[in-house]
Amino acid sequence: MNYFEAFVLAVIEGLTEYLPVSSTAHMIFASSYFQIQNDDFTKLFQVSIQFGAILAVVFLYAKKFFDFTRLQFYTKLALAVVPALVLGKLFDDYIDAVLGDPVPIAIVLIIGGVVLLFIDRFFKNPIIHNEQELPVKKAVIIGFWQCLAMMPGTSRSAASIIGGMQQGLSRKAAAEFSFFLAVPTMLAVSVYSIFVKTYEASGSKGYELISATENGWQLFLGGNVVAFIVAIIAIKSFIALLLKYGFKLWGWYRIIAGILLLIYFTR
Repeated sequence: MNYFEAFVLAVIEGLTEYLPVSSTAHMIFASSYFQIQNDDFTKLFQVSIQFGAILAVVFLYAKKFFDFTRLQFYTKLALAVVPALVLGKLFDDYIDAVLGDPVPIAIVLIIGGVVLLFIDRFFKNPIIHNEQELPVKKAVIIGFWQCLAMMPGTSRSAASIIGGMQQGLSRKAAAEFSFFLAVPTMLAVSVYSIFVKTYEASGSKGYELISATENGWQLFLGGNVVAFIVAIIAIKSFIALLLKYGFKLWGWYRIIAGILLLIYFTR
């Protein structure tokens, strides 16, 4: 991986992590285009730069994350992330296998787009308008919804936002809780990928891969910085567009992108 490829992947991560379009799918397509998708460092990089995107949420919602008097907020996130941690560990090998084939991911991208075209029709009367009104039980249910994103192409953001709306949250409240839930979820994934997981091709831990790769630490740190900056812009823009247009905009984007990518990878 060179600096340009790392920059492109980091921009994609920052732009798409919190949008309902699947950041994983976009990075896989980009790495396939660059022909670096099977490299262990690329696989690690695509996951580890999520840390920069995590910091963007903490930065934008610092008052909420650092208000230690609100114990229930931390309780909701801690319990809601458990399903993803357990199922993610169980299906880790399966997920890795799917990540190597962009065709089924493009198909899931299209299917998810069709769902987003109609999702606003089903949840018209929200009863919860901010995270403080969200019961712990409903937060955990949203955590289970988030697990749908284990199929690359689904989108963690889309799954958790739809789950939030199904539990009675408004669009804005569902999107913001999806952002909050992303922090412990992606932090756990990043720590696991860097310090725990052994990558099959090289037999190395993530931090060993970074050290063994030429300019590995520069790529890793630079990628996280780029993802952080771009994610801040994306989060602010997404909330505004979601409130104005709903999910149709993202649904059509997914369908068009999925069809084009399906054509590209099956030609």
